[in-house]
Amino acid sequence: MSKRVTLITGDGTGPELAQATRRCIDATGAQIEWDIQPAGIDIMQTEGTPLPERTIESVKTNRVAIKAPITTPVGTGFRSVNVFLRQCLDLYACVRPCKTYKGVRTYFGNVDLVIVRENTEDLYAGIEFEKSKSETLELIDWLNKHSSRKISPNAGISIKPISVEGTERIVKYAFDYARQHNRKKVTSVHKANIMKHTDGLWLEISREVAKQYPDIEFEDRIVDNMCMQLVQKPELYDVLVLPNLYGDILSDLAAGLVGGLGVAPGANIGKDGAVFEATHGSAPKYKGQNKVNPIAMILSGKLMLEYMGFTKEAQIIENAVAEVIAEGKDVTYDMKPDRNDPTAVGTQEMADAVIKKMKR
Repeated sequence: MSKRVTLITGDGTGPELAQATRRCIDATGAQIEWDIQPAGIDIMQTEGTPLPERTIESVKTNRVAIKAPITTPVGTGFRSVNVFLRQCLDLYACVRPCKTYKGVRTYFGNVDLVIVRENTEDLYAGIEFEKSKSETLELIDWLNKHSSRKISPNAGISIKPISVEGTERIVKYAFDYARQHNRKKVTSVHKANIMKHTDGLWLEISREVAKQYPDIEFEDRIVDNMCMQLVQKPELYDVLVLPNLYGDILSDLAAGLVGGLGVAPGANIGKDGAVFEATHGSAPKYKGQNKVNPIAMILSGKLMLEYMGFTKEAQIIENAVAEVIAEGKDVTYDMKPDRNDPTAVGTQEMADAVIKKMKR
């Protein structure tokens, strides 16, 4: 019996990547009925919102979605659609595997990390107060009365909530993931030496949860030291669990270890559903050029297939991707030793090569 999945086509290069990924997933033989839905700048221009209610309802109904990249304006404009989806659907666990594939240019040859990022709290909770607004000045006045550190009236304010329940469920998720995927160690990342009542709470709860998993090694690292550790000896680490902001930053760092965002898939998982997405952005300057690398989104499709129970099909798609990358022939410009190599293929042609490997 087929399973219904929401496919959010995104904007910029999103629709091209969505098409390539859909074709690769279909080629595995997985029985999926696609529910195509819009989101992003393009639909904003016609409907006045970057995330129509019908798209949200589709994801809620189907409980599984794969999303192409969506542009997030910097500094102004609408808030991130990606962050909103995670929060409104309570997709509290962001899972980003970072694995080296033979043929990808990188200084490291044997990286196999999984970033598990808390998705709903921390500074990305979106609790912000704009400079000079009356409610901001009122908040600053209250804070100045209750703290020894004084805040300028010209400041903008962001709130960083970290709760016992939010921390507990994401750390448990990381340990459960480690067990299910035969991982040996979980590292909790924090800045508890400075932020005693937020990151300090995170570390306290991490240690308590770790006691429930005696079969999994546990350690903790301060976030700045963790960055140094990853670029010196990434082979020592396995599953990293982090608050929202640190998880966002370190997932890009870890992607850099394995060749870049072009090979970095992602999953956002909650109690009642999941949304899968590439880690990279929408690259609007390449829109319609059939040029960008589809691998991160195709591998996100692999994660989706695993989540849905299509384990055989997931392995088929990853094996095909690995072969195409290793051969280095039918790959996009960014995966060539020389980015100006005229033999580089386009988005759809690279997907064709992956499909061909699956059909042998």
